[in-house]
Amino acid sequence: MSRLAIDPQHARYQSKGAVITLQQLLIQRHAARTLEYLMHSRSIAGISGLHLSKMRGRGIDFEEFRPYQAGDDIRLIDWRVTARTGRPFTKVFREERERPVIIAVDQTQNMYFGSQVAFKSVVAAQAAAVFCWLAIDNGDRVGGLVYSDNSSALVRPKRSRRSALHLLNQVFLYNQRLRETKDPEQQQVIDPDFKPGLASALGQIRRITKPGSTLYVISDFMTLDAKALRYLNQLARHNNVVCCLVYDALEETLPVPGIYSITDGSRKGAINTHNSKARARYREQFKERMQYLEGELDKLKIRLVKMRTNQLVVEQIREWIAKTY
Repeated sequence: MSRLAIDPQHARYQSKGAVITLQQLLIQRHAARTLEYLMHSRSIAGISGLHLSKMRGRGIDFEEFRPYQAGDDIRLIDWRVTARTGRPFTKVFREERERPVIIAVDQTQNMYFGSQVAFKSVVAAQAAAVFCWLAIDNGDRVGGLVYSDNSSALVRPKRSRRSALHLLNQVFLYNQRLRETKDPEQQQVIDPDFKPGLASALGQIRRITKPGSTLYVISDFMTLDAKALRYLNQLARHNNVVCCLVYDALEETLPVPGIYSITDGSRKGAINTHNSKARARYREQFKERMQYLEGELDKLKIRLVKMRTNQLVVEQIREWIAKTY
């Protein structure tokens, strides 16, 4: 993958290392504003406006009934009015000015990994902040879910800076906790009914996602399974869903032949990359995983944004907008 053309101004917004600070999440508001001209120049009404061009849900307010006309969506026929009048009537809606933006942020131990610049968990947190501030600046309601291996924090969408700060504070807290516990099996389960994984997170997201919302799912999708895909399908029917895949260069390909030290923060080991066949198979496995994810999301007509940990987050979002719209 070729590197992005970097705007030097954007480099100051990039977070680095294994954890992110609350201040770094707050300054992403400035990073978000660097994207607004690009979106407006392409007739995209703000960040939630990224869903205006392909809105499949009915995130709109009911306005009136009118007689059915050829070409109307039969799903909008009101059968009660039709039965009462003896003539088919359909519902007419008017578009809402604002649409909820929901952001699901993966902060599990799988995300606590990185070989260059920043950990996946940090990139996910930063991307969430950019999307969050873009929504707030556009006057949209924003909410979301931050989840780990043993708990989650659900923030219902509201149109206020306080709501954005509450969501970002949860992102910050969950990100900080990652360095406190290295082994997911040793983590204390706060809620005995809590179930880890992407499917469980999407199940919770469904409770606060109304038709017409934009949903950003930011994860490495390591726990993607049939149930998670089923939830994504249900959500994509009436909402605009964007999946943001966060991955590290070391997950894509092994380094040049050699022996490298590795650690999870508490245990140390070594990896030998001299075997050319092993390196080739490693690359192939990553490619197969990407093809599977892209294929499944394409079936559901869900957009995919790829984010590498060694590249500027705001630049990767900018490039995605430029290519997609």
